[in-house]
Amino acid sequence: MTGKHRNTITRRRAIAVTGGTVAAGGLAVAGYQSAFADTTTETAASTSASADGTCMQLMSSVTEGPYYLDGALVRKDITEGKGGVPLTLRLTVVDATDGCTPVSGAAVEIWHCDAWGYYSGYTTANPGGSAPAESEEGDSADDTTYLRGYQIANANGVVKFQTIFPGWYTPRTCHIHIKVHTGGQKEDGTYEGGKVNFTGQLFFDDDIAEAVFALEPYSKHTGTYTELADDMVYDGGGASSGLLTLEPVHKKDPSKGYKGYLTLGVDPDAENTGAGSGGGGTPPSGAPSDAPTGTPPSGAPSDSASPSASASS
Repeated sequence: MTGKHRNTITRRRAIAVTGGTVAAGGLAVAGYQSAFADTTTETAASTSASADGTCMQLMSSVTEGPYYLDGALVRKDITEGKGGVPLTLRLTVVDATDGCTPVSGAAVEIWHCDAWGYYSGYTTANPGGSAPAESEEGDSADDTTYLRGYQIANANGVVKFQTIFPGWYTPRTCHIHIKVHTGGQKEDGTYEGGKVNFTGQLFFDDDIAEAVFALEPYSKHTGTYTELADDMVYDGGGASSGLLTLEPVHKKDPSKGYKGYLTLGVDPDAENTGAGSGGGGTPPSGAPSDAPTGTPPSGAPSDSASPSASASS
């Protein structure tokens, strides 16, 4: 096994899912429409310099974790029918080395688990605690690509995703994985070429996560949830460490969904794949034995991730 190992979403799979959905417990269409409505102007959202005119710091990088797949689709809605509390993400990519100017054309890639802690492509991995089986279809369930996708930043550096609030798995807190790519291009429905400038994770306030996990379908996954302060990856750095700003669609009803915002300060000249770097942190039992585990192989390239990168399951 090497830190460069990847599982790949084939062209056949990519084409197969462009018009399809995966049955997985429902949330009213009206609920999604409410959560994905966006009244904030893109210009305002892309403003990331502080009041004194200085730019935000670079985002903290971490390893990509054991559940990455190459070949995710370029698409705004990544749910593929997965049920859960609606979440719309609005992320702004800026150059933290050049006055926080927008990085137009950057490709932002995200992936995360479903409401019960399962990742597409790795559906036999046990999320810990007690959760319903992800699928009765055995290995064929791994042909799905739910909760994975790319979006290309507009002139203001802004991308938007429609997804669901992630669940959790042992021993991690609730999170979304993220990569920022530049220099490549959209091809055959995915993004190819270029380089990865940033590999990180997005995090959620504990109180909001607790309210969501009390709802269906999340409540069917029981066990010990890891809060932010006890997570092996989140370092307490707030926004620069990936902590999202979250706004409820309805203040008294978390089931209506949330809007998440974050500005990603990156260095477009840097390369940080996040593969095979950092220490500690094992994936849940049942994770594929050939997936990256966070331990760098001997002779791994020194630019694959920063020396201080955290473990990432």
